[in-house]
Amino acid sequence: MIIQDITAVLEKIAPPFLQESYDNAGLITGNANWQCTGIITTLDATEDVVKEAIEKKCNLIVAHHPIVFGGLKKITGKNYVEQTIITAIKNDIAIYAIHTNLDNVLNGVNGKIADKLGLINRQILQPKNDILKKLFTFVPAAYAEKVRSAIFNAGAGQISNYSECSFNTTGSGTFKAGDGTNPFVGKIGERHTEDEVRIEVIFPAWLQKTVYAAMIAAHPYEEVAYDIISLGNTNASIGSGVVGELPVAIGEKEFLQSIKENFNLLVIKHTSFTGRPVKKIALCGGAGSFLIGAAIAAGADFYISSDIKYHEFFDANGKLVIADIGHYESEQFTIDLLFDILREKFPTFAVLKTGVNTNPVRYF
Repeated sequence: MIIQDITAVLEKIAPPFLQESYDNAGLITGNANWQCTGIITTLDATEDVVKEAIEKKCNLIVAHHPIVFGGLKKITGKNYVEQTIITAIKNDIAIYAIHTNLDNVLNGVNGKIADKLGLINRQILQPKNDILKKLFTFVPAAYAEKVRSAIFNAGAGQISNYSECSFNTTGSGTFKAGDGTNPFVGKIGERHTEDEVRIEVIFPAWLQKTVYAAMIAAHPYEEVAYDIISLGNTNASIGSGVVGELPVAIGEKEFLQSIKENFNLLVIKHTSFTGRPVKKIALCGGAGSFLIGAAIAAGADFYISSDIKYHEFFDANGKLVIADIGHYESEQFTIDLLFDILREKFPTFAVLKTGVNTNPVRYF
């Protein structure tokens, strides 16, 4: 088993394309072609976690947070980031981060939080735009099904829970083959008219190379006519935060108590109660103040996140309850999420959860 085999599984679930522009997800130390001796899943790849990996003979750490977030100009061990990198490199420990790309998929970090809360009818709170593309190609009628099937198998044509979606129109295509060509139909030097099908499909932008390759491999023409355009449509399954519902409405104090129990919390910072039953919940693991407006617009009764600043609590304005449960606390079950993904795919391989509590915050 090489490290690339393992990261490929993670990237199929949360493609690197989906990470935010400021992020640094991916392989941070190590070599993708190394043989993997074992995996440790963690929220943070601190030096203690690296030492744990060495002790347990695991040479791959899969973390949510990238240990290197900004650029490093020197690596002298002057802070915890540099110390971690030095220890990892000296001991051939690969560190892989799956950060905002895992935040931006429905069954990622926020989906795990929704699991702990028992939410149903889940949706992305703030879907992303401009990550869908459309392919148009022109195929001889007799080969249309072959090409359609190939691009469907490559991942094109998926719209929410519908698959193999396409639009097809028939028409006539013309071309004249020049010297040195090897036309599939027609003769060199003569204009040829062919009954063709125009196939239209959408696909997520990160699959462009795969979809293109599948189309070219299945298409009979020597020179394939096609167009790929970017779309402004939203993708309902990709974006920030999650909104869902409790199976049965409960009181505000009762809901806060259930959060404390499910997330093992000592304290929750929150805004004033509204006096209304709690049914619709919006949430975002990690720093999520940027979604307060989206939570209000979605009609949520509660918004659960972390790192909310003092003045941002005022934004609740009696429309919902904002609950700040802590950054580590909101994302702690990402360790379990990563473990479950990898253990399911590699059931006989050594996949471990870290035993290190990497939360830098303490409560007195």
